[in-house]
Amino acid sequence: MLLFPAIAALGLTTQCQSSKPATTTTATAPTPAAPAPAATPKEYKYETVPGDPLQARIYKLDNGLTVYLSDYDDAPRIQTYVAVRAGSKNDPADATGLAHYLEHMVFKGTSRLGTQDWEKEKAELAKIEALYEKYRSQRNDPAARKRTYHQIDSISGVAATYAVPNEFDKIMGAIGAKGTNAHTSNEETVYQEDIPSNQIERWAATESERFRELVPRLFHTELEAVYEEKNRGLDSDFSKEFEALGLALYPTHPYGTQTTIGTIEHLQNPSITEIKKYFDTYYVPNNVALCLSGDLDYDQTIRLIDKYFGSWQAKPVPTFNAPQEKPITAPITREILGPQSENVMIGFRLPGRTTRDGLRLKMLDRILTNGQAGLIDLHLNQQQKVLESASFIDENNDYSTFVMYGTPRQGQKLEDVKGLLLGELDKVKKGDFPDWLITAIVNNDKLERTKGYENNQARATAMYQAFIQGVSWADYLKQQENFGTITKEEVVKFANDNFGNNYAAIFKRTGKDPNTVKVVKPAITPVPANREVASEYYKQLTSIPAPELQPVFVDYKKDIQQTELKPGLPLYYTQNKENGLFDLYYILDLGTNNDPRWGMATDYLQYLGTGSYSAAQLQQEFYKLGCSFRVQSGTDRVFVSLTGLDTNLEPALKLFEQLLNNPRSDAAALKNMVAGTLKARQDAKLDKQTILSQAMVSYAKYGKKNPFTNILSEKELKALKPEQLTALIKKLPTYEHRVLYYGPRPLRGDTNTIVDVLKFHQTPARLTPTPPAKDFAEQPLKEKKVYWVDYNMVQAEILFLSKGDVYSKDLVPTVALYNEYFGGGMGSIVFQDLRESKALAYSASSRYANADKLGRSNYVMSYIGTQSDKLPEAMAGMQALLTDMPSADANLAIAKNAIRNSISTERITKGNVLMSYERARRLGLDYDLRQDVYTQTQNMTLDELKKFQAAKIKGQIQVILVIGSKDRLNFKELAKYGDVQQLSLKEIFGY
Repeated sequence: MLLFPAIAALGLTTQCQSSKPATTTTATAPTPAAPAPAATPKEYKYETVPGDPLQARIYKLDNGLTVYLSDYDDAPRIQTYVAVRAGSKNDPADATGLAHYLEHMVFKGTSRLGTQDWEKEKAELAKIEALYEKYRSQRNDPAARKRTYHQIDSISGVAATYAVPNEFDKIMGAIGAKGTNAHTSNEETVYQEDIPSNQIERWAATESERFRELVPRLFHTELEAVYEEKNRGLDSDFSKEFEALGLALYPTHPYGTQTTIGTIEHLQNPSITEIKKYFDTYYVPNNVALCLSGDLDYDQTIRLIDKYFGSWQAKPVPTFNAPQEKPITAPITREILGPQSENVMIGFRLPGRTTRDGLRLKMLDRILTNGQAGLIDLHLNQQQKVLESASFIDENNDYSTFVMYGTPRQGQKLEDVKGLLLGELDKVKKGDFPDWLITAIVNNDKLERTKGYENNQARATAMYQAFIQGVSWADYLKQQENFGTITKEEVVKFANDNFGNNYAAIFKRTGKDPNTVKVVKPAITPVPANREVASEYYKQLTSIPAPELQPVFVDYKKDIQQTELKPGLPLYYTQNKENGLFDLYYILDLGTNNDPRWGMATDYLQYLGTGSYSAAQLQQEFYKLGCSFRVQSGTDRVFVSLTGLDTNLEPALKLFEQLLNNPRSDAAALKNMVAGTLKARQDAKLDKQTILSQAMVSYAKYGKKNPFTNILSEKELKALKPEQLTALIKKLPTYEHRVLYYGPRPLRGDTNTIVDVLKFHQTPARLTPTPPAKDFAEQPLKEKKVYWVDYNMVQAEILFLSKGDVYSKDLVPTVALYNEYFGGGMGSIVFQDLRESKALAYSASSRYANADKLGRSNYVMSYIGTQSDKLPEAMAGMQALLTDMPSADANLAIAKNAIRNSISTERITKGNVLMSYERARRLGLDYDLRQDVYTQTQNMTLDELKKFQAAKIKGQIQVILVIGSKDRLNFKELAKYGDVQQLSLKEIFGY
């Protein structure tokens, strides 16, 4: 589960809807709906807000449950959130992490969902609960604790024989849900699904059931998954740094004294009794909101929600009395050590987010960092005074934390970075920023919101945030309007009143943390997966009828219009009929494989001016226009993009074309960029994800010479001349490329067409073919190898890699079903076995990864992150699954339904049509390949899947990649899987 995570005058209207004839029952039993009786229909009152861009209706059921609904029919899907107004700040001080662990438990089912025989299971679970209370009382008696835990493990094995693990996840998978997850943070616990719109009743039935009661089944194996999650946090320097900042700023409030995931002491002494109390206290309808945005019918949806959630009983919820922090009168400094790169984090404590000060803080933050024209953007990042810097707000109800963050250049002291960041804040206090900036920030905020509201997730998120903040929907929207009323004088006064020496500074330095700890591994006996069984509830639920939805596939010939701007220069066009935003791309089939200087040239562009504009002035001009540009080089493609407000496309395009065709060289900027690149390369060697997922994977696939190491040497970097890079930039429009446009302008017509505007795209009469690329031959992977890299960390991360066939579209349907069945989501074989049954990992997955370009090979990639002392069992567990894939007809049926329901309700629309075509053409396709997946997977058998697994996965030569601490890795165990070879960072990074 995840941790953390302006409208015109707004009057509030209360309306009353007269629903169509329907049953008014509020029973939660998941039985097919009976024909509606001829009775007086129940009326559902709701609130709306004039001018609301979401056109949301806010209902309040009789039991206090708040329901937000927004109809948006871009695709027949609905984003759902169930938001509980309780988070880690509500944890008891002696049981931190409780809210987060409860979040995990809510996925385990109830006395009806997730059980084969509740009466027998119930008796065993009662024993386990009592034993955990006994276990907590034995903290000073290790021998007694060990005996008690042995009893817990033993009885848990008995209880598990009655359980149906992951039944909630199986239901969500079967109905075609995506993104099934949850997060816990200070104020909230939120559960999410993206469901097909035809599955709304099954969703409502299942959700109401799991929030009806808490059954802490499979408790000790899930607790081990939380231990692993804690260890991942202990391996994250950023997490440790942010925790230190919180404690410095909030020595009294739970924001600082309690972490969301909890202390090791509390995690190792859990109380099922306390978790149940928390659930009974806060998981009540008057403390919960359902937030749905998508292709829904308001009347039908609220009736279904009332039907399934209406009998949920309300209870009084205790008021949280926020401790008041004393003023900070002098800077607080802390130091954190860890293996990752250095940085400094400065934090200020400010009022909560629902106040006028919350809006002032948001404006101050945007003045400093907005990605284009903020003071930190222009004065520190654009002028390369630091390697990287930014500001952000951690918004909460009682207090908000304003954070400035910076990483140093080579030889730069963290104290100097801190001084530079505070210097930019001082400019705000002096009013040393242009008068137009606030207006531009307000306009760009509206633009971002307009773009965001094209997405159901953003729409539903806005609704649940209003609920968590405890403000009405009208007041939430009013905040957006009020943001536009903030004045410069107001911000300057706010800055002077609130920002002085009242901060905490955390210096994160590179080194070995002397306080490194880990959550120790308890002895856990694997519990049965029970894959072929299902509860009676599951059977009843799946009998609820759901209307069939038919898939809609992209027809590239119909959905994309094509013309030529000039001979050899194609334009691909899809019209935006929803709002006034545009996306414009120039795409070239070349990149660093053609010339490693391309990466430097495209990066250099952000530091250059043109004509009468300096680089900083240019960024400001684009920001004023509500537009932004980006030029990025990959290994074999360059993306040149311009996005923003279509009414300003013409001036933005003229400006952009000036930059591409006449960039102004800047020797100092290049010198700084080279120095920054060298420092960034050193920092990359300190990042474990870059080491494993990029450097080691590329080394395994291609050998020492590979696309990842195909970079300019330090000597070559320092020898670069500004003219060399600007010459490359000027060549971009001269090479063969294609233009993609998604926006409101017509393709053809009398006026205002995109073809007319693109006359400003400056290209020669005849485009030059792109130069040949360097070919990196994929290694055959014919020898069993174990490559490992030493890294100071609590966990070990392991990646099993084997080479598959060269890409073929004919293989894609089988691969899709295999991945869904075997290693896809939380209901897959891999997740069930390694996490749910054996408690070996927080994260485990496996997939047959199709290549993204014709002519390249597919690869089997299987990942598990685990404690180092679990490495033998984790590796053996993954290898056993890859060797002998378990057969489960029930899981196969779920996988098929997941694919069918997902594709039938997925709609590729808007600018995604153009990007879909880009992906297809790289694979030599001229049609939507989902058609093949949809039609072919439904008739596949388990035997066919096992044949595929036996032929393509089982027994394949593997290269195993391991990153972990040499003091913790079990090399004797690693040697069982092949020749063990340590890789140096120089070998895999090439420098």
